[in-house]
Amino acid sequence: MLTWLGVSIVVLFAWLGVALVAVTLPGIWIAIAVAFLVEWWRPEIMSTWVLASAVGLAIFGELVEFFASAAGSKRAGGTRSGAWGSLFGTVVGMILGQILIPIPIIGAVIGGVVGAGLGALFAERGIAERTWGESWRSGRGAATGRAVSIVLKTAIAGVVAVMLTVDAVAALF
Repeated sequence: MLTWLGVSIVVLFAWLGVALVAVTLPGIWIAIAVAFLVEWWRPEIMSTWVLASAVGLAIFGELVEFFASAAGSKRAGGTRSGAWGSLFGTVVGMILGQILIPIPIIGAVIGGVVGAGLGALFAERGIAERTWGESWRSGRGAATGRAVSIVLKTAIAGVVAVMLTVDAVAALF
């Protein structure tokens, strides 16, 4: 009976984690933390190797998320200034987005994407002294990179959820 409860908790939080990551919350870490707690409580449910792999994938997801807007700016022909501007713009945009678009979480997601683009645009124009056209391309690339990072990190969270689910359910057999 307790094994069923532990498995159910892991599966529930694994998939809740995916939903949270999709709205830029730390769902993957919540899912992993719950899996570690269940592993501590009922060691027969979770494999240490699966948990370690999940942590590795989560770290990879964080790196993808952090550097995607900068990579998007760079790929669109942006300079180092545009890359740094996109990182700064993402953070400022998430904060302002949540204030200006008071829909929980959605404002931060939209603000982060827009902020990445604007941060790169203004850094390219103001610091790197590039033309408006070049700055616009860099900003568009940064915004696209940020949006893609949300999708990629959600996919990584989905892989982690599948791993945790399969590992936990296998304990029932």
